[in-house]
Amino acid sequence: MALNLIKLCVGVETIQDLEDWIARRLAEKERLGQPVEQLHVTRMAPKRVDELLDGGSLYWVIKGQVSCRQKLTDLRVFTDDQGIGRCALVLEPTLIRVRPRPMRPFQGWRYLAAKDAPDDLAGGAAAIDAMPEPMRRELAALGLL
Repeated sequence: MALNLIKLCVGVETIQDLEDWIARRLAEKERLGQPVEQLHVTRMAPKRVDELLDGGSLYWVIKGQVSCRQKLTDLRVFTDDQGIGRCALVLEPTLIRVRPRPMRPFQGWRYLAAKDAPDDLAGGAAAIDAMPEPMRRELAALGLL
């Protein structure tokens, strides 16, 4: 069973904001002739690498709700220019919307077991996925989603 990570998406108001940011970063990398891949760098490196790379995702908490996920494709541990250990999470650039669920703030990332992860908004949930994000958030906050 795959293991996931969950992390706050700081500075982002909506899923669309995150999608736009990813698109801008990838376009900039292409323009600069760098490898076109999405990386998210963290301070701490997960220890359970094999479980994470066995179909795991990074779930994003946006404005207090678990909102979407990205599939993890690789983890790269490195030391930055200041001698500090870092980990680059290599992610598929496509965001997969999930059933919104409230989440309190926390620092860094946390492991998220597959059994505890919210369901994707796909197939039968197309109507929910088609809703404007503010409406989805409000309905979820009211316990109606």
